[in-house]
Amino acid sequence: MLLGEYSHTLDSKGRVIIPVKFRDDLGNSFIVTKGLDESLFVYSKSEWEKFENKIRALPITSAATRTFARFMFSGATECELDKQGRINLPQSLIEYAKLKKEVYIIGVSTRVEIWDKKVWEDYNNQDNMNLEEIASQMSNLGI
Repeated sequence: MLLGEYSHTLDSKGRVIIPVKFRDDLGNSFIVTKGLDESLFVYSKSEWEKFENKIRALPITSAATRTFARFMFSGATECELDKQGRINLPQSLIEYAKLKKEVYIIGVSTRVEIWDKKVWEDYNNQDNMNLEEIASQMSNLGI
């Protein structure tokens, strides 16, 4: 399970270290794609396959399905760890997530997310979250 929050830096070549605690679950090669909320999503190959199969099962006649599939798959790339435990992010993904020098890499159960430091801190600000409303919505989902 992927858990935790780690602060790292993106170097001038677009490389970032993947935390050691995430490497066993992700493997040496994994998928990075555009995520939601101005972040990047990182999936192990097995989790990506599960995700891909769910998208394939949706009706192609749905405009929302087609749009979501295009969004997720067009930005996807396979990344491999180098000897220092880094990956090289494509410029298009760096620009999409507005990544600067300082980034947060967080574990979200079955995936990892990569965020620009300021974007993550703004998103994660308690003033921006109505935890009571979120808890109520989760209750409606049976959680």
